[in-house]
Amino acid sequence: MIENPSVARARELVLTCGWNSTSFQIVNPGISRWFSDRGDAVVGYVAAAGVRVAAGAPVCREERLAEVIEEFESDAKLAGESVCFFCAESRLESAVEGRADHSRFLLGAQPTWRPVIWPEIVGQHKSLRAQLNRSRNKGVTVAEWPTEKATGSESLAECLHAWLDSKGLPPLHFLVEPDTLNRLKHRRVFVAEHNGRVVGFVTLSPVVTRNGWLFEQFPHRPKAPNGTVELMIDAAMRALAADGCEYATLGLSPLSKRAEVANRDDPIWLRAALGWIRKHGQRFYNFDGLDAFKAKLGPERWEPVFAVANEPRVSPRTLYAIASAFSGNAPFQLLFGGLAKAAATEAKWIGRRFGANSSA
Repeated sequence: MIENPSVARARELVLTCGWNSTSFQIVNPGISRWFSDRGDAVVGYVAAAGVRVAAGAPVCREERLAEVIEEFESDAKLAGESVCFFCAESRLESAVEGRADHSRFLLGAQPTWRPVIWPEIVGQHKSLRAQLNRSRNKGVTVAEWPTEKATGSESLAECLHAWLDSKGLPPLHFLVEPDTLNRLKHRRVFVAEHNGRVVGFVTLSPVVTRNGWLFEQFPHRPKAPNGTVELMIDAAMRALAADGCEYATLGLSPLSKRAEVANRDDPIWLRAALGWIRKHGQRFYNFDGLDAFKAKLGPERWEPVFAVANEPRVSPRTLYAIASAFSGNAPFQLLFGGLAKAAATEAKWIGRRFGANSSA
């Protein structure tokens, strides 16, 4: 199959200049791509509510970053749009630091490792070793699948759908796009099997200029043996170490406070909104559970991750645009879909409990 020229061109730049951990995500379905006049930079984004929500930072050489930001924002302005760089890391934050016409807010933190010391980390964490042993004792095995085998695999697709169906929200998109099994070129896939059946897999995408990899997602069947996810991560980390990779991250833990930063200028309404989401959103997205899971893997560092907008203060429109990007431009549909799934789960629980009481 012939690859979309826009995707092929973006992929070439990402494999040359990609530094932000999310840089490879711009080849995913549903992403628009803007290229600089020189052709040496690309920004992947989703347009919503008059805002271009960019997938991380522009992909370009570091010395060109400030110029590319300016060019992209000027192009957006001509179209009557503002810009928000979502999942921006330290390079982009530094590039706009001190500018009164830009604002930022902390999204959370991402854990990072040097794969070479992963065996040492496992040796120091008894609970992690116990999880690995549980899955091994149950007969779970993990192997890296070649791209040719993994691409379009029905076994992986079935596992993915089972995992998505178990979630409190309908499938999200943008930087957490689950539909990547047909776009595995330059990705790596590690697959867990139990009794000849796929029970989980983890996909990795390259972070080229840091000689590293992003663990994008780790779908697993709801009833996969305990420790399956940990065993997949362990196998992938050891493979990265053997290949001489120097950087690995499991990506953003939304609303994590493990990389708190000084001089935050979040408006009061935004702090209140994020606090409410953290407190009441657990039914739909287990923020604390995900954060705790990543923390128990013993990361060396937690890097702060930001949203950076080209406006003096972050506006409600920007927050709405971010929600639209992740929901496929249907934030209210996403919310109501989540409520419907929650109601269905509650109904099943009540039905099981009533049935148990009736038979007692």
